[in-house]
Amino acid sequence: MKRLSAEIVDFFHAQGCVLVSTVDKQGFPHSSCKGIVKIEPSGKVYLLDVYNGNTYENILRQARISLSAFDEHKFIGYCLKGKAVITAQEKLSKDILEAWDSRITSRLTQRLIKNLREEKGHISHPEAQLPRPKYLITVEVSEIIDLAPYHLRKGG
Repeated sequence: MKRLSAEIVDFFHAQGCVLVSTVDKQGFPHSSCKGIVKIEPSGKVYLLDVYNGNTYENILRQARISLSAFDEHKFIGYCLKGKAVITAQEKLSKDILEAWDSRITSRLTQRLIKNLREEKGHISHPEAQLPRPKYLITVEVSEIIDLAPYHLRKGG
């Protein structure tokens, strides 16, 4: 497992969602948006998924996964590659479910504040309509890719 710097952990914590890529039956990339519930400097990332769809099927077939996020304004981003393991809904720990509830509440609060400032986004509050998580994806990071252009990287 690859250790994650405090900068990378903080960056991913600040993201509303990340782009999760897996490999489908035909060998093509499949991408979807998922929210990070927890990320550890040890190199473990935890995501909850509310659907048993393509991502779920792809992980069961092949555990390779990547998580990508970027901040267009700051011109930084990272791709974390690794192996995914699925934990069924009935085996989810209380602290993971509490972390999910906390993330959803935070996202709803941020949306409400933006709407009050008239930074209109979605007309409803999609987070409040999400079903309960179906399973946990635990990613063990084996590679970190800095997505910033070479000439803008620290020490570059």
